[in-house]
Amino acid sequence: MSRLFGSVRARATLGATLVVAVALVVAGTAVLLSLRSNLIGEAGTQAERSARAVASELAARTPYDKLSGLDGDDSPVQIVDEDGRLVAASEDLRRITGTATTDVTPQSPKPDDDDSGDDSDDSDESLAPGEIAAETTFSNGSATVDGDTEDYRFAAVEVETDDRGRLTVHAGAPLAAEHGAVRTALTVMLIGFPLLFGVVAGVTWLVTGRALRPVEGIRSEMAAITASEDLARRVPEPATHDEIARLARTTNETLAALEASVERQRRFVADASHELRSPIASLRTQLEVAAAHPELLDLDGAVEDTVRLQHLAADLLLLARLDAGERPADARVDLSALAREEAAGRTGVTVDAEPAEVTGSRGQLGRVLANLLDNARRHARSRVTVTVRREGDRAVLGVADDGEGVAEADRERIFERFVRLDAARSRDDGGAGLGLAIARDVALRHGGTLTASASPAGGALFELRLPLAR
Repeated sequence: MSRLFGSVRARATLGATLVVAVALVVAGTAVLLSLRSNLIGEAGTQAERSARAVASELAARTPYDKLSGLDGDDSPVQIVDEDGRLVAASEDLRRITGTATTDVTPQSPKPDDDDSGDDSDDSDESLAPGEIAAETTFSNGSATVDGDTEDYRFAAVEVETDDRGRLTVHAGAPLAAEHGAVRTALTVMLIGFPLLFGVVAGVTWLVTGRALRPVEGIRSEMAAITASEDLARRVPEPATHDEIARLARTTNETLAALEASVERQRRFVADASHELRSPIASLRTQLEVAAAHPELLDLDGAVEDTVRLQHLAADLLLLARLDAGERPADARVDLSALAREEAAGRTGVTVDAEPAEVTGSRGQLGRVLANLLDNARRHARSRVTVTVRREGDRAVLGVADDGEGVAEADRERIFERFVRLDAARSRDDGGAGLGLAIARDVALRHGGTLTASASPAGGALFELRLPLAR
């Protein structure tokens, strides 16, 4: 059961059915109450007409035995005097409740009943002889007439007579129509509502199933991709413009980014293995030769290969930390001071810098500047210039050389990992093609950019732009 209602389809169906059920129950209850109120009101109107018709005859001095409302027309009528005694009733009335008295047998009138009724002034409402009260009192009860017991709506009307005093006429109208209509409506609801609930549940189940079918397609395809580890596959995109279509497109974009990341990681591992293989093989060869012929040991070459291997391992470790999302420190770094520190001891490097503080890792930013200076030194003819300036809310650090420069078509490719331009770099001249890649990654981690362009001297110009510290 928990597994069934764990699905969106089942929960949507249950929710829609419950909402419709509550709405129908509330609406049905309101309809039944309104129907009952209207039918009771109609019965009350009918009872009031009967009571006033009898009161009119009494006001006209019609004797009790001549009253038309007492001739047994299946509607119970009682006439009660001021003392609450029953003085007249319908012929076939055998039992009654809900009126002023439960008596059904008229009592003999008092000897002074023929008086003019001077005591009528003691009543709540003063009526002239022959006048009928405007107010009608209603009540519910039951009566047995001619052997049939039913529920009735009773209306009580007072009339002032000049020969019998004040009388109250109670006349009833049957509530059988009201009971029948309410029972019929209730029966229809009890039968129709469950059928309607079933229809709503069925339609909701079908509609939600149709709406969620693309989601199932996305889920099954993602499961297949996970099982096969084939990131080149894509989930189906519905030809709609709804949330599910946007989900499918976002999923495919995520898969594409993941595929590119995995492919980049594979190339990185392959290139790193290739780059590490060369100095390790060279170092091993020199050591093996030295073991066999100590006099042939090239100590300087062994140290050079070891240092190169150490630098390459450090570069790979830094790239791994950057790829893992390592956040830079929040220290304040003065780029002008950093530029002078990195340029110190390097021949042919001049610095023209104004104070510009940024926030980040001093070590990583120093690594960026060192990589840019090493790259410029390898390609410069005689001079490398470092500049630091402010541009709005940015600090701009530039490293320019007077070498051959970088072709416009290669100005983005040189920032890729393990890329060396054939005409400009070789493995012997330095670098494994990681310096500029590391520099750009660090710049991006610090919220900045690193671009390549042509320098005024004709060589290459690398510009690092970082947000100024607040």
